[in-house]
Amino acid sequence: MLSVQYEEWLLKSEESGGKTEGVCGCCGALRPRYKRLVDNIFPEDPEDGLVKANMEKLTFYALSAPEKLDRIGAYLSERLSRDVARHRYGYVCIAMEALDQLLMACHCQSINLFVESFLKMVRKLLESDKPSLQILGTNSFVKFANIEEDTPSYHRSYDFFVSRFSEMCHSSFEDPDIRTKIRMAGIKGLQGVVRKTVNDELQANIWDPQHMDKIVPSLLFNLQSGERTESRSPSPLQASEKEKESPVELTERCFRELLGRAAYGNIKNAVTPVLMHLDNHSLWEGKTFAVRCFKIIMYSIQSQHSHLVIQQLLGHLDANSKNSATVRAGIVEVLLEAAAIAASGSVGPTVLEVFNTLLRQLRLSADYELTGSCEGSTNIGTKIIKAHEERQLQEAVIRTIGSFANTLPTYQRSEVMLFIMGKIPVPGMHPALVSSGSGSEGTRMIQVMLLKSLVQVTAGFQTTNMLTALPTSFLEPLLSFFLTEDPEIRLLVLQILLSLIDRHDNTAKFRNVSIISDISVLKLKVDKCSRQDNLFMKKHGQQLYRHIYLGCKEQSSGKQHYESLFALLGILSVELANEEVVVDLIRLALALQDLALSTDEVLPVFNRCAVHALAAAYLNLICQLTTVPAFCQHIQEVIEVRQKNSPHLLPEDVFIDDPKLLSSLEKVGGDVLFLQSKITEVLGGSGYNTDRLATPYVPQYTDEDRLSKRKSIGETISLQVEMESRNSPEKEERTPAEEITFETLKNAIVDSVGMEEQERERRRQVVEKFQKAPFEEIAAHCGARATLLQSKLNQIFDITIRPPPSPSGTISSGYGQSQSRSIPIYEMKFPDLCVY
Repeated sequence: MLSVQYEEWLLKSEESGGKTEGVCGCCGALRPRYKRLVDNIFPEDPEDGLVKANMEKLTFYALSAPEKLDRIGAYLSERLSRDVARHRYGYVCIAMEALDQLLMACHCQSINLFVESFLKMVRKLLESDKPSLQILGTNSFVKFANIEEDTPSYHRSYDFFVSRFSEMCHSSFEDPDIRTKIRMAGIKGLQGVVRKTVNDELQANIWDPQHMDKIVPSLLFNLQSGERTESRSPSPLQASEKEKESPVELTERCFRELLGRAAYGNIKNAVTPVLMHLDNHSLWEGKTFAVRCFKIIMYSIQSQHSHLVIQQLLGHLDANSKNSATVRAGIVEVLLEAAAIAASGSVGPTVLEVFNTLLRQLRLSADYELTGSCEGSTNIGTKIIKAHEERQLQEAVIRTIGSFANTLPTYQRSEVMLFIMGKIPVPGMHPALVSSGSGSEGTRMIQVMLLKSLVQVTAGFQTTNMLTALPTSFLEPLLSFFLTEDPEIRLLVLQILLSLIDRHDNTAKFRNVSIISDISVLKLKVDKCSRQDNLFMKKHGQQLYRHIYLGCKEQSSGKQHYESLFALLGILSVELANEEVVVDLIRLALALQDLALSTDEVLPVFNRCAVHALAAAYLNLICQLTTVPAFCQHIQEVIEVRQKNSPHLLPEDVFIDDPKLLSSLEKVGGDVLFLQSKITEVLGGSGYNTDRLATPYVPQYTDEDRLSKRKSIGETISLQVEMESRNSPEKEERTPAEEITFETLKNAIVDSVGMEEQERERRRQVVEKFQKAPFEEIAAHCGARATLLQSKLNQIFDITIRPPPSPSGTISSGYGQSQSRSIPIYEMKFPDLCVY
């Protein structure tokens, strides 16, 4: 009877968890079977390792009775905790090995309860101070992370593991080898957490800022602590065994895997900790590590998400607009590299906003450089602005603008060109864009920087329609800068024009101004002028000729200016030249020769010789393009005479570093000049327009030219106002303005007071009349006004209202005027097709 009762109690205790140690813990035969199986896997000597035969029995039992898995896990956890407390680490390793094997073998629905016990044991190991136990627990967790569970878990949390693994990544253990192992274990643990949770919607969102703020800085810390090697490929490569031992390589693979799993909505949470880490550790100034980080990011994320990273970088640049120039330059350099990697996806939907941010940074940098301080800065040390650092930042921003523009299609690049042009303080058009306090020097600096940005944007620009590439809204403001005194601005304008007009990369072939006996060696690419090109030259040709002529007149023009002007003439000849354009260009070249001969123009000797050389080089080029033998013969004869008698009028002796020129050019004539009459004669025989050729080219000066010597925006505005008033159609009707003196103002004030008194008296009389006059008088007065109004209305109606027109036409009155006649509809004659 007692044995039956004992067996019933034993079964109940087994169902309640098997806690029978207090009564029969010493009787092995009376212990539950799962406990006996667990105990049997532990050898007497822990150095012997796991008893494999007994482990197979335990695994078979767990697979046969899956409902016992949670009890097996709980008992193993109990034994492990006891062994850890007693420092029996050999048995701890055996217990973890057994747990790992059970995890790999069992995939039943009851595994969730077993996993809880397993994670509890891993947590126990990670909380230990022993590095070996921490690494052991990490390795077990990594194995668990690679298991795909059949059933979801609704209540499992990994917050502790994220925090603990992040802490291990920052280990400062004294022994460097052990420190490296702990850090690598932490990296592997974070990788396991990401793999376990990133694709499971039921788990806690690993992309939350609370988790990303721990994971990403831990990875960057280890990435930074190792060798600073450049990221070599857009996707992680299989590393050798030696490289796998490196924390840097392991970190990079883990970081790439994390970013590769990021969806559209998670990019911001993944990138923000990177920006904060670079800020907190002042890593923007070095640039190398920051560039490396974002290379990894841009190569790892999905390409359609690239613009999100760019937008975050731009926002971060704005947030640091009052930081030091080195920090801003570092962010800009990262933007430059990121844009090059992202290619067409770097700008995203907000194209103009990207360029607006970069242009705003240019303007701020110019203000900081001129004022020497950064207003509103909280850090006293950052108030002192170093000019050379700001200039380096400006160059970096300009390069970045060009890098972004190169990723855009042609139509968007045209929009960007117009957008940048709209930001430049064009004389008389955008004076409000000039920073207050920066003055004319600030205006010039902004003009130069934005024109340099346009040079970058237009580099490599290809279009088939010049009317769309150079619209009036862009060309006119651009050419207005060609009339400034500043030689740097004029040179930038020439570079922009060359980039836009040159569609076959011929500019480099015209860089050196020289007399070429056979232009076939240049291998010029020439296409037939299209209809759109002809329309462009008809619309803007004279404008271009005039600015080329005026550019040659500038005393501040140097060697580079004349070389660029020659290149522009050459590009116009091969890109946009029809018969009419060729004639105009020849007339322009001859006009330049007359300019160099003119005594009215105060030009230095170098400029006169340069203009002569420029005209000679261009006529030598155009004569070979026209392939008219007589024209070529005349040009060659003049050039040969110059080579013998006046070499200073040829480009080979002028456009050199140290030209040897005469003190004056008073006697230039005879055979050394190109004759317009001779050229007209030889080209007329080939079918060219002789009337037009015989007419000397004279540029038409406009009011725009009056702005060429402008000194400031204020002077420009006054000139513009004067120009508008002078061009007003009411000019003839206006009388000369009266001189305003003190007496004039005094009389005006007295007169206005007298008029107010008269108006007040008239109103008083009207009110008094309606109050005191009899009714008949008031009615007669109002009736007369009404009759007058009605008569005026009748006159208007007689003039404006006509009877409806008649199909029969009009009849002539006695005064020879036609009057409309209304005919009844039954008398009207309709065409046969309208009657049925």
